[in-house]
Amino acid sequence: MALNPRLQHKPVVIASNNDGVVVTGNAKAKGLGLKMGVPLFKVQDLIQQHDVRVFSSNYALYGDLSQRVMSVLEQHTPEQEIYSIDECFMRIPEFAEATTYSHNIRKTVMKWTGIPVSIGVATSKTLAKIANHVAKQQKQYGGVFDLATAGNAEGILATFPVKEIWGIGRQYNKWLLSQGIETAKELRDANEGMIRQKMGVVGVRMIHELRGISCLPLELVAKPKKEICVSRSFGQPVTELADLQDAIATHASRAAEKLRHQQQVAEAMIVFARTSPFKSRYFRQSATVQFPIATSYTPAMVEAARKAMARIYEPGRELQKAGVLMVGLCPETTIQGHLWEKDEGWEKRKRLMSIMDEVNDRFGRGTIGIAASGVKQTWKMQSKWRSPRYTTCWAELPVASC
Repeated sequence: MALNPRLQHKPVVIASNNDGVVVTGNAKAKGLGLKMGVPLFKVQDLIQQHDVRVFSSNYALYGDLSQRVMSVLEQHTPEQEIYSIDECFMRIPEFAEATTYSHNIRKTVMKWTGIPVSIGVATSKTLAKIANHVAKQQKQYGGVFDLATAGNAEGILATFPVKEIWGIGRQYNKWLLSQGIETAKELRDANEGMIRQKMGVVGVRMIHELRGISCLPLELVAKPKKEICVSRSFGQPVTELADLQDAIATHASRAAEKLRHQQQVAEAMIVFARTSPFKSRYFRQSATVQFPIATSYTPAMVEAARKAMARIYEPGRELQKAGVLMVGLCPETTIQGHLWEKDEGWEKRKRLMSIMDEVNDRFGRGTIGIAASGVKQTWKMQSKWRSPRYTTCWAELPVASC
């Protein structure tokens, strides 16, 4: 909506990969009963009746806007933990008055990026999540809610459903309800011993967090990933080996990019493919490739992935999804050499990949790619309602009419 103000007063939903189900929506759409996970075909009448605008997922745009918002936030405090693409925790400087400072942050983000954000202030992460929920839902607070100074904090916790607390999953919620614990306040005041017996130290930390005692410190440095998975559903069932190899080459190439971005290498790769779980004769197969020397070199990974796909391919199967999983990740500075095979040309390959990444970063992903990924890519997932990549593609820049 920041780049298309005409949507500001419209109900809007975002569809998942292949435009299958609703993954999120604005408040107006949720007010119509369009919930996350509902298949689009089941709510077509509702969509047409209320002129709901549907958009395909646009990860390039989301990623870029997220990075811009996080950069603005970073300028207000050196202590920032980016938790997800649209959420982060920050420590407000001691000299600042929290509510006023948060309103200033919110105004700056809006002014510089056009993205509205909500801010919850509290003494622990769990309480900050609850405060943020209030800031988002109750407009009288102007997008900022400070639970630490709120006069109605007890009342909010007494009505906040326990299933909405950060970290409470379906099974824990079911058990807590069976114990008569239905709200955040009731969990906060619950017997620690009973909670520990069922939920362990995680449950006790949760109680302390609800009491305002911070038990989950900010993670200022992102932990190195242990696995990288790149997979996509196909836009239509794929039966031909050539198409499957093109798809898996694309996924392996993307996974290699991610590895280099994180300055990591992979010791092994798992290639997998499956049919639709909703059809008869469900089929899923995988193959593991062990690299002689851990690598992030795209051509080597693509070649290995294509060979692995040929091993698991069975003619006649209508495959719906395929992907690669990189495992055994380690820093590229600690690559274990091979006793019998000398890795000649490593520096040359590293420079080649560095140049390729630099060109793609500067001119857009896919400017330089591996030919084995194919050209037509008829297997690509559907995204017929994708909004323009306003900020990452020269050909799709917003047009201003005067």
